[in-house]
Amino acid sequence: MIYREKEFKCAIDVTLAVVGGKWKTAILWHLGPGTLRFSDLQRIFPDTTRKMLTQQLRELEADGLVHREVYPQVPPKVEYSLTAKGRSIYPILEMMCEWGRQYAAG
Repeated sequence: MIYREKEFKCAIDVTLAVVGGKWKTAILWHLGPGTLRFSDLQRIFPDTTRKMLTQQLRELEADGLVHREVYPQVPPKVEYSLTAKGRSIYPILEMMCEWGRQYAAG
């Protein structure tokens, strides 16, 4: 199986390559309920730099999971939302969240 010109032996490795960045799964999780502006995402992730957040969003966009909409106005307005492909992983994120709750509870 080839993804980004790299060969993978297992499909889960492809999944982790797509969503395995430090902030990617959390970004996808927060975009699940609806569209957010870049400034909203910055408030949600205060521990990340603007550069890192931008990089993670660009990778998710390049992989077809996130849509970026730029509005031609001053000041610039940029919104992010999940694509159909991005929405398809959301149920998996919900299961991961529930698993994390149960694991943390002991």
